[in-house]
Amino acid sequence: MDYGYHPPTVYFPLTVPGAMLIEPTETESLQELDELADAFIAIAKKIESKEDTFEKSPVKTFVGKVDEVGAARKPVLSLDDRAL
Repeated sequence: MDYGYHPPTVYFPLTVPGAMLIEPTETESLQELDELADAFIAIAKKIESKEDTFEKSPVKTFVGKVDEVGAARKPVLSLDDRAL
């Protein structure tokens, strides 16, 4: 998400270990597909260099990493901001 793309569906199909499903629409240009490929290459290089552990990702979005365990244990079921 930090590179401007919605994360792909992972582990689909289930028969392929570690698979990622990427389904661009017919309206995506070759340039846009190349930019997506460049983003994947940049992410792979960061992983290989161990420069970033991605534990705090995403960092460039309005909401950062969501505490799913905390949300499950103490859910706030209100649209009222004062409840937070």
